[in-house]
Amino acid sequence: MLIKRMLLCCAVFSSAFIPAKAKSNFELPDLGTSALQALPFEKERAIGEVMMMQVRGTSPVINDPVLDEYISTLGNQLVSHANDVRFPFSFFIINNQDINAFAFYGGHVGIHTGLIAQADNESQLASVLGHEIAHVTQRHLARRLQQQQDNSGMTIAGMIAGLLATLVSPDAGLAIISGTQTQSALSQLTHSRGAEQEADRIGMRTLYDAGFDPKESGEFLTKLSAQMRYKQKPPVFLLTHPLPQSRVSDVRLRAQQYETRQYKSSLQFHLAKSRVIARYGSDSDISEAIFRKNLKNSAFGDTSALRYGLALTLIDQKKFTQAKPLLDELLAQDPGNLFYLDTLTDFYVGSGEPQKALEHLQAFHQLRPNNQVITLNYAHAAIEAKEYELAEELLRGFMLDKPEHFLAKQLLTDTYKHQNDKAAYHEANADLLAQVGAYMKAADEVQKALNHIEPQEEIKQKRLKALLAQYRAMQKELANL
Repeated sequence: MLIKRMLLCCAVFSSAFIPAKAKSNFELPDLGTSALQALPFEKERAIGEVMMMQVRGTSPVINDPVLDEYISTLGNQLVSHANDVRFPFSFFIINNQDINAFAFYGGHVGIHTGLIAQADNESQLASVLGHEIAHVTQRHLARRLQQQQDNSGMTIAGMIAGLLATLVSPDAGLAIISGTQTQSALSQLTHSRGAEQEADRIGMRTLYDAGFDPKESGEFLTKLSAQMRYKQKPPVFLLTHPLPQSRVSDVRLRAQQYETRQYKSSLQFHLAKSRVIARYGSDSDISEAIFRKNLKNSAFGDTSALRYGLALTLIDQKKFTQAKPLLDELLAQDPGNLFYLDTLTDFYVGSGEPQKALEHLQAFHQLRPNNQVITLNYAHAAIEAKEYELAEELLRGFMLDKPEHFLAKQLLTDTYKHQNDKAAYHEANADLLAQVGAYMKAADEVQKALNHIEPQEEIKQKRLKALLAQYRAMQKELANL
């Protein structure tokens, strides 16, 4: 874990902003009030960028490189076996204990930590991702956007705001919208039964082709259905994904059409699940008790994920002496495991020995220089060891390949602050603010950067003035939505 204040994009910026990506060729989609007869793919991607920025600015998105690496690998494994994929997908995780996942324009798929924690196996988690991928490839949201405008006369911008609120936090979103919309409009914010059936069918085919168990789709829906019987409020996932009993039966029958295979358990899934429980579930002392109890009851099988989860909780409680033997044992079994390497960095940084983390990570960085887990942990350890030039070199090199990586930008901003490079710090901070749509604040940061540029640095002055004008123009575009 990188320092906790960097793990979450806190909702510190006004939700009045509808963000968009800061690029020199920035162009907001035309979201007028006239009927939208078709949603071209380039416009869908642009709308998706706007919505993703809004999510970053208003939701607890987790910037955890290990979980990002895992969920992106799993998601893209499914995408590689899907049909009708028209643009790259991106996957992200929100710190929320509800069982939920959602997808929106441009291939953005969000997963709640509660889904990872409550899934019994990787095929169940993959079944939900495959379902959401199918919603995107079959353009269910684009169809719904057209239908809503035709039926209600709402503006596209207004519908997107309502749709986003409902997808990310269905119960809260529906409560907000119900104050101004009819029940008919509310019903259009959930996927239709036809769309759900199509996503079930196509998602299951993708799931099977990617090497996962299609029967677990039915098991997951059965699990949600069982929760409905004992709770007054249904699981959040079902607020936007209706679950009539016939759907569970249909999914189970469809799964029987696929040949039976042997499906191996994924250690990476269990490690991710343990990490979510340890870091994003209960308090560390409660999580410690859970892992100790499960280890005591696990007489057979691989207990690596449970020992990993216990080590995390011990490090978070600064019980370093107890954590070290567990980590040594895990690393001896699998020295290059990204989950273990990340936690070893936590151990050394937390115990005041960041230099040891640098020494350990150096060889792995030479082997995998573009891997986000290794590079960002290496840079984090460098910052903690006060080797700021190394941190800057690592981060700038990494961002050549991933220029929009939010955590890398946070770490680079922190590096400039430690170096007392005020011009670079304010410019980097402006970039962070722009990524969540706070363009006026970003413009203010650029102005501060200009105040620290020497008169003879004409090229820097011109570049920053152009950036200042760009952010102001973006804010005007947003105001016109």
